[in-house]
Amino acid sequence: MALAPGTSRSRGYSPVTRVLSALALPFAPLCGLALAYMLFHPPRRPHHKTPVDVGLPEPEELWVPIGGGKRVHAWLCPGDTGRVVVIGHGMGLSKSATLGHAKFLHDAGYTVCLFDHRNHGRSSQDRSVTGLSDKFTSDVLSLVELLRGRAEYRSAKVAVYGFSFSTFPMFYSLRDQDVAVDAVICDSGPGLELAPLFANFLDADVLPVPKALRANPARFAMERTLCWAGTTMLRSEWPPPLEGRYVDTPLLFIAGEEDRILPASSVDALAGCYADAEAHILPGIGHLLGLREAPEKYTSTVLDFLRRALT
Repeated sequence: MALAPGTSRSRGYSPVTRVLSALALPFAPLCGLALAYMLFHPPRRPHHKTPVDVGLPEPEELWVPIGGGKRVHAWLCPGDTGRVVVIGHGMGLSKSATLGHAKFLHDAGYTVCLFDHRNHGRSSQDRSVTGLSDKFTSDVLSLVELLRGRAEYRSAKVAVYGFSFSTFPMFYSLRDQDVAVDAVICDSGPGLELAPLFANFLDADVLPVPKALRANPARFAMERTLCWAGTTMLRSEWPPPLEGRYVDTPLLFIAGEEDRILPASSVDALAGCYADAEAHILPGIGHLLGLREAPEKYTSTVLDFLRRALT
């Protein structure tokens, strides 16, 4: 979990840095706001691989309308038309980051559809700063709805598969009663609470923070603003109540024991809130490293779940 605000992140900094931190204090809230915006609107990374590069068939390219003239871009690799897995990616990445996951699923016979969330990859830019939870979730639901509108997938069982921050909209997709999602897989998230996640990004040193703002008192002010702004921009009811499709939809949570951003304890606590959820903790594994560092355990866990969930 994140450290309590204002604790050990000042340790190890020189007196000069702490003086600079005090001088930078008026700018700390602005930095917190900028970091929150950047998390949801990150610099784009181009696709570093294509499906063909990992042995998948040449995909069908899909452009999915998501409202307001915006679209998300997807790769569809057909397999069994009765079993479909829609695959997202972590924030700041693109769908090419999860090609390895698509590969083992396609090898097992599944149709896989990878997509870029808005503000990522080849999908549209959306500069919105409020209601982002519903907006990112609509990316998922719009794609599932498009697939179900095609004759070959109309009766398919569909699972959605999220990673890190995108596990939240994947999980949130069950709030929609009109678009049928039959199972949800979440890798490295989500957690029981939202605010600690933003602080954990700071603790993990994955955000571009000026040195003067890394020590207290500026860090404390920056963290408070980041946590407030991040949760406010999402504007979501979290965790979703145990009602509707959360009651009986199969849920799989995979967490790394050494994950510093979305700790296994928080993921496990969320899973415990839902009757048809199972959580698997991978020993010694960090954030999003399950497939890379424990491939046999990881793939067997996912495939066993899907075999049971999509029958």
